[in-house]
Amino acid sequence: MTTVSSGGRRKCHYTLPDGSEAIEEYDLQTDELLVRKKRGKTVLGALQEWVYEVGEAPSRVTIENDMLRPSNVNPVLARKDRPHAFEWRVRNLSYPKPTYNVTVDTDANQIVIRTANKKYFKRIDVPELDRARIPLDPPGLSWDHENSTLIVQYKKPAAIMHAEREAKVARLNAKEEQPAALEGDVQEQCKQQ
Repeated sequence: MTTVSSGGRRKCHYTLPDGSEAIEEYDLQTDELLVRKKRGKTVLGALQEWVYEVGEAPSRVTIENDMLRPSNVNPVLARKDRPHAFEWRVRNLSYPKPTYNVTVDTDANQIVIRTANKKYFKRIDVPELDRARIPLDPPGLSWDHENSTLIVQYKKPAAIMHAEREAKVARLNAKEEQPAALEGDVQEQCKQQ
C-alpha cells in the first residue's frame, strides 16, 4: 500500500498479488471514502479500464466523442458509502414513490430496483459482501425517494464494519510518500536561466 495526500484527499494505492490494482480516495478532514476504483489485467497482461465501486468516473467530453453522448435526463446510479450503511443514489427518477419496488434477490445476492411502469430496472452488486462471502439480508435494506432521486441503503454487517476499522488503522499508520517532483519544476527552470 502506498499513500499520498494531495488536493484535500488521501489517496491509497494497492497492488494485489494477482497484479491488479485498487485506488481509494478519502477526504482528509472527515476520512470519508470518496472513490474506490479497481482494475485488473487481461489474459495477455494489458491493464483493463478502471471500474468504479464507489463514486463516479470523471466525465470527459472531447471533440471525438462529443457527437454522441447520453442524455443528461437519463437515470444515473452512483454509490456513496456511509459509516453504517452502503448507499446508492439513482438520480433523474421522477416517478411517484409507490411506483418503485426495491427488493433483495437472495439467490443472486443482489439488490433489485424495478418500477411498476417498467421504465427502470437495475440489479446492484455489493462487492464487499461478495468478497467476504456474506449473503444479503432483506431486513437490512431500506429506501426512500425525494427530489427525483431514489436513495437505497443497506446496513453494513458487523464483519464488514470490523474490517473497515482494521483497514483504517492500517491506512493511518502507513508511511506517506511525498508526491514526486515534476520534470521541469519551476525552481529548476530558474536555476538554468
